[in-house]
Amino acid sequence: MFFTLPTLLLYVFMYFKYNEALPIGPEGEAADELASQMLNSLNFEAYKSTTYIEFTFKKRHHFKWDRAQNSCEVYWKNYRVDLDLNRHQLSKAYEGDKKIEGEDAQELIDNALKLFNNDSFWLVAPFKVFDPGTERRLIQTKHQEDALLVTYTNGGSTPGDSYLWHFNASGQPEYFQMWVSILPIDGLEASWSDWTTTDTGAQLPTFHQFLAFGFEIDAIKTTRDSMN
Repeated sequence: MFFTLPTLLLYVFMYFKYNEALPIGPEGEAADELASQMLNSLNFEAYKSTTYIEFTFKKRHHFKWDRAQNSCEVYWKNYRVDLDLNRHQLSKAYEGDKKIEGEDAQELIDNALKLFNNDSFWLVAPFKVFDPGTERRLIQTKHQEDALLVTYTNGGSTPGDSYLWHFNASGQPEYFQMWVSILPIDGLEASWSDWTTTDTGAQLPTFHQFLAFGFEIDAIKTTRDSMN
């Protein structure tokens, strides 16, 4: 009880403080226009021409993502997985310089794919609002401002998740609220306000604030050439 009761009280407090129902709004041209404005504010054309992105998430996971080849090298601890994002069965796993085979390799490949899906989303989520399977809705906030609700009906590790994007005066994403399966409280916020202009001109975030936690993204490198 010494450990569980404070945890339960904290959860109840946070639930009543933050929990919100998923908002309802119309799909259609207005929502798509707001999504396009967000993309333009982050130089989407520059992002589309970026074929290689390298980055480190929370100083724990490092990625060398070849967007042209749809592959990614994922590094954590003493492991490296060469992910083939088109044909997962062709992915390869290593511990140090030793290639891993069989079930152990599959476990590492599955873990690397989850890391990639999660960590790359925190890097490029604004650019995924028109991905296949997305639904976009225009939401009026309680402050009478336009917000964009994006629902991913398929793909990734947790299909069905929804994100409500809020914008600053320049039309850039400032934060989003999340309705996601891995969180027990709906509508929690995370910031999207620390942007850097990369070598290719695309704007990418370097930090997210989520409750008392900070997610740092550093060692960002972008090019317009495949690194393979």
